[in-house]
Amino acid sequence: MKFIGQARVGRVSVSVGLGSSFFSEANTLRPRHLKRMPSFSGDLLGESQTHGDVLVYLESDSAADLEDAERRLLSVAPNWRQRWRIDGFRKENRIQDGKWLARNPFHFTEGFGNPDTEREVVDRAVIGPGQGEPAWAEGGSYQVIRIVQFATDLWDRDSVDEQERIIGRRREGRWLDGTPEEEQPNFAADPHGKATPLDSHVRLAAPDRRNPPPMVRRSYSYDRGDGDSGLIFSCFQRDLVQGFETVQRRLEGESLAKYVLTTGGGYFFVPPPGDGWTEALLRS
Repeated sequence: MKFIGQARVGRVSVSVGLGSSFFSEANTLRPRHLKRMPSFSGDLLGESQTHGDVLVYLESDSAADLEDAERRLLSVAPNWRQRWRIDGFRKENRIQDGKWLARNPFHFTEGFGNPDTEREVVDRAVIGPGQGEPAWAEGGSYQVIRIVQFATDLWDRDSVDEQERIIGRRREGRWLDGTPEEEQPNFAADPHGKATPLDSHVRLAAPDRRNPPPMVRRSYSYDRGDGDSGLIFSCFQRDLVQGFETVQRRLEGESLAKYVLTTGGGYFFVPPPGDGWTEALLRS
């Protein structure tokens, strides 16, 4: 993702996010919306895999390169203590019509709600002038990480038709009313939820598809064995309340809730590209 502060270590992309505990409460350079991620309805957050001063986000096509980059990064920061880590992957990862798509552990292709142009990505996720943020933060983004455990055994007992009604889409992305995946359905023409149930995930998350939530998703699947598998949900936005939190609160009571459990993650601020932000924070 090129709109956030990103560097490369060999063939590994590296980005950094700053947690709320990185800043003192009195620090005037603290991003204005940055805080500890709260516990939402249905969450069971484990302290050992939640929050943190700094998030280091590594991405590569090579597991060996990722391990090497992790060792090198920790060697130059010997005083860091690893609070938590999680390995993810993107099954059937691809770009289609400008959107990042992948198949999640519930067998559904996701990412169709993302914008398909760089300009739209910037409009949703990148902080610009006049938003009340410290000058150093302009060009950065708020990142939300959610470690969501999936009850895949329970899920797979349901028929594909029932699963699709819970999500609100066909597995490959087509809408339940027959609208192609690249187009926007007219939920207003289905006020009683006969085609797309009113408590389906996509309908609650974005009830007006013509005005999508102002955030950009880039999630990963994970599998730690012993039945602990699911999604590393990740999204970027200019404003945590208008982006992720508004969507999350709309999802309370969704029919998907009994199949998922959020156990960790956090809120982080991803600095803008370049070194200007480090100089600004060091001066403070």
